[in-house]
Amino acid sequence: MTSFAYAPPTGQPEVLHADHEILVVAKPSGLLSVPGRGEGKDDCLINRLRGAFPTILLVHRLDQDTSGVMVFGLTPHAQRVLSKQFEDRRVKKAYVARLAGRLEPKVGTVDLPLIVDWPNRPRQRVDHDRGRPALTGWRVIRAGDDETRVRLFPLTGRSHQLRVHMAETGHPILGDPLYATGAAADHPRLMLHAESLRIRHPDSGVQVGFGQPAPF
Repeated sequence: MTSFAYAPPTGQPEVLHADHEILVVAKPSGLLSVPGRGEGKDDCLINRLRGAFPTILLVHRLDQDTSGVMVFGLTPHAQRVLSKQFEDRRVKKAYVARLAGRLEPKVGTVDLPLIVDWPNRPRQRVDHDRGRPALTGWRVIRAGDDETRVRLFPLTGRSHQLRVHMAETGHPILGDPLYATGAAADHPRLMLHAESLRIRHPDSGVQVGFGQPAPF
């Protein structure tokens, strides 16, 4: 695989919400969620936020190339409650993506089990015998002959799930360095954005939602 230099965008991430229990921010594309392996990869979202929010605790991740809404716990209680919601698939997530070609029909699902492709990490692949269940819903927002804009609804949270599932439909996400090829891969960034997130607040139990429009 071709090596690349980690060159994350500069500046502090946008804070969408903060209270005594949770922190919600907009992660930019190109920034790791947590420290990566190798020299120079300590610069990441959680470390940039730690100065202002010293009690910050990880709940979930977004891929380095994916932008969008992320929630963190600010107390151990919040981390436990939120992590359980993700584990139990009670978090409502919606993503926006731009895909190569025309995706049909306008509404559908991909139900393909995924497993890490060990010789080619961090790639994932479909494996019907040993893969973990993975389910993604889609709804077309706008379609042309060369490109489709969709809203994606991951019902499970496997690594690279949306990227692999869309590639398996024959319509990879534009700008994907791992699963798109040719012209589809030739974009300035991965065209995948975590648009919205709905959780139950760990203090009140009331359902709350947070969002950020896609920057593409």
